Amino acid sequence: MKVIAINGSAKKNGNTSIIIEAIFSELKKSGIETELIDLANTKINGCIGCGNCFKNKDKKCVFKNDIVNECIEKMIEADGIILGSPVYFADVTANMKALLERIGMVSKVNGNLFKHKIGSSVVAVRRGGATRAFDTMNYFLHCMEMYSVGGTYWNMVYGKEVGEVLNDIEGMKNMESVGNNMAWILNKINK
Repeated sequence: MKVIAINGSAKKNGNTSIIIEAIFSELKKSGIETELIDLANTKINGCIGCGNCFKNKDKKCVFKNDIVNECIEKMIEADGIILGSPVYFADVTANMKALLERIGMVSKVNGNLFKHKIGSSVVAVRRGGATRAFDTMNYFLHCMEMYSVGGTYWNMVYGKEVGEVLNDIEGMKNMESVGNNMAWILNKINK
């Protein structure tokens, strides 16, 4: 079994990465393979509604100059998918939003490529906007007909400077819970 996480942060080793690694730690205890895909240092344009994915139906976006098709391939292969983003102006990052638009369209026109996969959304936040960012990613999971994994509270951890999320004891415990719950579901499904 394998879980991939897509880190929408502009910082490769920031707070979003830290909370994803906390989930990965729990998954690894259950023997589940993990892989982190960072969107840092990439530029992803949003869907332009060109309609080529409707014509081609080849499980790819027609634009091949970024990481989108690689993400689609890895998401198809994975048993579980974690979406992680910091909060930028009360929502997910522009790269995460653009990625969701494009992979969502490709998935839909190809028969819902991620249907029945296990998914979870996690948010690193300084102060406000966490629920909106969380909702954005969860709407995607639901629209893709994925099974959403929660924890003991909403999947958000507070901290501004890199590493400050570790001071949010409740938030970090929740990330452990998300990892445990995802491992439990994956093990039940793949018996």
